[in-house]
Amino acid sequence: MGRSLLSSTVIPVRFPQIPKSIPPFNRSIHPIPPTFAPNYQRIRGFSIPTKTFCTKAVLSESPNPKRYPKMGSDSVGPIPPSELIQVVEHAANTGAQVVMEAVNKPRNVTYKGLTDLVTDTDKMSEAAILEVVRKNFGDHLILGEEGGLIGDTSSDYLWCIDPLDGTTNFAHCYPSFAVSVGVLFRGKPAAAAVVEFVGGPMCWNTRIFSATTGGGAFCNGQKIHASQTDLVEQSLLVTGFGYEHDDAWATNIDLFKEFTDVSRGVRRLGAAAVDMCHVALGIVEAYWEYRLKPWDMAAGVLQIVEEAGGTVTCMDGGKFCVFDRSVLVSNGVLHSKLLERIGPATEKLKKKGIDFSLWYKPENYNTDF
Repeated sequence: MGRSLLSSTVIPVRFPQIPKSIPPFNRSIHPIPPTFAPNYQRIRGFSIPTKTFCTKAVLSESPNPKRYPKMGSDSVGPIPPSELIQVVEHAANTGAQVVMEAVNKPRNVTYKGLTDLVTDTDKMSEAAILEVVRKNFGDHLILGEEGGLIGDTSSDYLWCIDPLDGTTNFAHCYPSFAVSVGVLFRGKPAAAAVVEFVGGPMCWNTRIFSATTGGGAFCNGQKIHASQTDLVEQSLLVTGFGYEHDDAWATNIDLFKEFTDVSRGVRRLGAAAVDMCHVALGIVEAYWEYRLKPWDMAAGVLQIVEEAGGTVTCMDGGKFCVFDRSVLVSNGVLHSKLLERIGPATEKLKKKGIDFSLWYKPENYNTDF
């Protein structure tokens, strides 16, 4: 993690002391405590609204939640999991160091679209991550948000890199952005790491989320688990909106309104990697969005959510892969209830002819789906 900063109140600012990230926990030195699984308890003297009291806020009861297929890889391939996750974490931390060194400096902002930003920091972070990956696995395929596709498509391994997820937040010093690195084996997530920036100006810090297939999900070396909240009206939800204000965008505005009315609230933070890690951590119950790219999702967080006990599908309830154009992640127990509203809305979009085919899948890249 980076050290706290104690300096000027003017933003943007230049600091004489540049914070540095601390390497990830060594799990052989720091034993993992029991699984973190927060529970929501009744507050004394306060009754939660029931189905008969607030019918508008309750979706159908589901005593035996439907089981959805896993989307993570069954194997990490010939590379040992410990070796793979070590390089994934090192790559993510290396990119995060670049971001941390720039976090309190003036930004050089350019535009990929009318409101879609990119900074020099995005590019420098990706270059630093690429160097780590190439040094360790020179024959692997890489898909980066800024640099596109690099390498041999005959490789079974595909690295998905988002060097700075939440660039607009970073440009405004708003604390919801991350560096996200994930590796797929034959198209399915095998290992992942996300370094989230927390705090804010003059107190920036980081925490690292990581996971491997079958190995559980961790935050700063401590095992984490999605929440067990099973009522929508007791849930905190998260969504996101793309840059195109089209039919999918309008549909999600309607979903935002609907779920705001029937839950404890819907947040829009602006960084998909962060949002999904928060589901894994158990501090929110679900996240959904249309039109995310593979580096937004496969860059680790879906692997992290599943390893934390959560569920991942498309927004119509179908089996998910990282090249899909919609995603719903949840704590698992709420998934079917959320789909009662999200599923039909998505089906309407499909009937309108909105394209939900796979995208950004490298040509000739071999997958198990």
